[in-house]
Amino acid sequence: MDPITLAIVTGLAIPTAKDVIKDGYEALKAALKKKFGDQSDVVDAVEKLEKKPDSEARKATVQEEVEIAKVNDDPEIVKLAQDLLNQLKEQPGGQQVINQNVSNVKYAATSGSGNANISGITEHGTSKDN
Repeated sequence: MDPITLAIVTGLAIPTAKDVIKDGYEALKAALKKKFGDQSDVVDAVEKLEKKPDSEARKATVQEEVEIAKVNDDPEIVKLAQDLLNQLKEQPGGQQVINQNVSNVKYAATSGSGNANISGITEHGTSKDN
């Protein structure tokens, strides 16, 4: 899962009681709106995911729209996403939620049929897969 989608999905999965998390998420969303417009498909996908954050289909749609719009080519948005992920990692259970989201993508990419393209994933630590 690319860092932007991962930040959005994880930002919605962890309660945003801390202002720094809420501010980081809102800054990322505002940057998406500024670059692509309020009515863009990528912003629409994020807003729909906000309504049903547990929906795997909506998570996949966000990832697809991020890829189509080439959001990962924008260094400012990538930095905002990475900053949010770093803030989320510091929260209780944050690293576990991030790892779960990455694991779900790995599983989906290796257990289905068709083509998969995953890039831009950075993991730290040791792998439990052998």
